[in-house]
Amino acid sequence: MTNSSIKPPMWFWIVSVVALIWNLMGVMAYLGQAYMTEADLAALPEAEQALYENVPAWATAAFAIGVFAGALGCIALLMRKKWAKSLLLLSLIGVIVQMIYNLFISGAMDVYGPGGMIMPIMVLVISVYLILFSNKSISKGWIS
Repeated sequence: MTNSSIKPPMWFWIVSVVALIWNLMGVMAYLGQAYMTEADLAALPEAEQALYENVPAWATAAFAIGVFAGALGCIALLMRKKWAKSLLLLSLIGVIVQMIYNLFISGAMDVYGPGGMIMPIMVLVISVYLILFSNKSISKGWIS
């Protein structure tokens, strides 16, 4: 019996679909930020406008890598492909780089306060979980 013939349990599919939806929401957030119009930017409070106007290209690239690699990694999970792990690892690297900028360089915590750390921590935890999930899926033979 080959690894690809081992059927994953129903919860594998549920987790993979929910993870894909989560990452697609990240893609939407990226696209919303990358294609923000002048009118959208002007509608934000002045402190937030400064944050958006001063994002370096490398932080934007890390954001894009994080969300697009994560979405593709989740699609690979649904296709039962082992390379999902590599994409999810690339996503985690993008997330870490982006979070370093957002939490320690940009001054976003001054603008959003301590509550602004909830979403970045969730994103990081979910990114790590998806790598662990892909590892388990590989070891169980659910993806190959």
